[in-house]
Amino acid sequence: MVFEPPQRLARALGETAPEGDDWLAELPEVAHEAVAQRELTVERVQVPGGRSSLVVLVRTADGTPAVLKLAPRRARPESERAALAHWGGRGTVELLEPGSLGTEGVLLLERLHPDVSVRSLPEAKALLEAAGTLRRLWVDPPQGHGFETVAERTGRQARAMRAGAAADPEVAPLVEAALAAREELLAAPPEHKLLHGTFRQSKVLAGERMPWLAVGPDPVVGECAFDLARLVRDRVEDLIAQPSGAATTRRRVKRLAESLEVDRERLSGWTLFRSVESGVRARRVGREQDAELLLEFAGWL
Repeated sequence: MVFEPPQRLARALGETAPEGDDWLAELPEVAHEAVAQRELTVERVQVPGGRSSLVVLVRTADGTPAVLKLAPRRARPESERAALAHWGGRGTVELLEPGSLGTEGVLLLERLHPDVSVRSLPEAKALLEAAGTLRRLWVDPPQGHGFETVAERTGRQARAMRAGAAADPEVAPLVEAALAAREELLAAPPEHKLLHGTFRQSKVLAGERMPWLAVGPDPVVGECAFDLARLVRDRVEDLIAQPSGAATTRRRVKRLAESLEVDRERLSGWTLFRSVESGVRARRVGREQDAELLLEFAGWL
């Protein structure tokens, strides 16, 4: 089996790889080793796949369908493992191998339907199902956890945003507004829950145990509004194309805040911060079309 990384993965990791990082070059050997250690039968590499990991559809020695996921250290796969173990399959894909076997960054997971996400549903239904899935994930983190906090993650992002604004004065007003919102929101967070961290419609796949289950967390501990904020801008290209996109966005914020009992203003503030952060990052790596969509969306908030 040739473990060729999909173009989407190679392009995304190429945009962010630090100098000297050779994970992609080592990936085929790591994948072969992981398969052999677990006595797996490989079916195929999932394409187009994700932006931070290689996903391989496999079967275990007893014939059980499963997924082998391989990710570089900067994607925090061991943090994902710890979060999935804590959730125990409640609202998320199930971890079939709680302990690390061999190489770091290799996860063996329950097989869902990789080509069927809630994005396949009509928009209103998709938001409802995604929000219901997200609610199940908001639990207290384990005692003595080592998960990154929202303050820590957004602090790192804020430094990159300031650098981006200095290099591109056009985005400076939005960056300043986003940074001001962050400072205000971090002053008095209402709760500290274990969050998915990168939740959106495409992260919710059809399953057998339950109709919909979340995958691909980048876990973080903080307030629920931070987690919900990424969902607000789902299908942003459709929102931008609508003449009433700004009004639709405000209604979406209101509806999601009410349905998940999250403060509307806090949700709006975190949506602003996360949209600007994503837009500045997209511009930094040359994804200009994505940057324009995200920054225009942020201007509505």
